[in-house]
Amino acid sequence: MREVNKKQDEKGISERKMPYNLRERKIVKAPYREMIRAELADHLYDEILNIIVARKKYKDPNYCARDLAKDLKTNTRYLSGVINSRFGMNYTCLVNEYRIRDAKHLLVDKRYAGKTIEEISAMVGFANRQSFYAAFFKHVGGTPREYRLNHMSNK
Repeated sequence: MREVNKKQDEKGISERKMPYNLRERKIVKAPYREMIRAELADHLYDEILNIIVARKKYKDPNYCARDLAKDLKTNTRYLSGVINSRFGMNYTCLVNEYRIRDAKHLLVDKRYAGKTIEEISAMVGFANRQSFYAAFFKHVGGTPREYRLNHMSNK
């Protein structure tokens, strides 16, 4: 262990351990992303918003990119390209963003004050507690419990 730390110090690398196993996002250049026609990308973008947001498919923990591609009558590679180029993130991050937005509202809504954080996590579409906490921490910078306590005390 000391040898690893010594080598890191010699290289000038100081890694800070991220909570919930979060990692830095790597930007990957994929040539197929630029090959999608603009009209098709616009159409898919609108349809993705319609399905994920308007129909609230983000609340279904079993709804995956493959299901979305099937609903859009396209393949997952095109879908991935459109989501990356138009939204600037991958499918999971897109879905989690809407889930976290919804969770933030539910956590501070007085009607859901009796619900546990795990129940709210399930209501917005997370399959398990850890994925909810990790996504919440990534987007908000704190835990759902901290968020709820901070916003309940402010009201």
